[in-house]
Amino acid sequence: MSSSTTPSDGNASDPSTYPRQIHLPSENIYLELTHAPLNTTLILSQISSPAAGANILFLGTTRDTFDNRPVSQLSYSAYAPLALKTLTTIARDTFQRFEGIKGVSISHRLGVVPVTEASIAIAISSAHRGPGWRAAEDVLERCKERLEVWKREEFVGEKPEEGEWRANRDRDASGRIVEEKATEET
Repeated sequence: MSSSTTPSDGNASDPSTYPRQIHLPSENIYLELTHAPLNTTLILSQISSPAAGANILFLGTTRDTFDNRPVSQLSYSAYAPLALKTLTTIARDTFQRFEGIKGVSISHRLGVVPVTEASIAIAISSAHRGPGWRAAEDVLERCKERLEVWKREEFVGEKPEEGEWRANRDRDASGRIVEEKATEET
């Protein structure tokens, strides 16, 4: 496994210890947690394959409102060692779950992400577009369900510390609130 040097866990919130990356060239997997703006040209080039007829790129961006409240920015934090482990599992599973996948890249931005800028980039290369589209959406949904990244929404006219922490799994792909499944008593 090829990987960049990862600082001790004690520096997980220090932006100078990023980017943290895992590159598995033999599997065509590229993973990154960074405080820098996401480089979509580089992300797409990482998953390039002569066997790919489709290259899919999804960008999740900060929008300017949430529940009719003006958003000033989002702020993300992560426990990097665990998040990179989760991203590795998600990426590797994608090859098993979808036929013809040739490459997977997942990059997540941390720290402040202003309105219109990307917080997550998912790139998939595949032999055909159908599995590529489905794989990209599946990777995003699994990241939202499992990834150890937390988001604070900061609103216009409020102090950053007054922002609201949100779990990505709180909303579905259409932005509707996800109800917790009730457990049956046995």
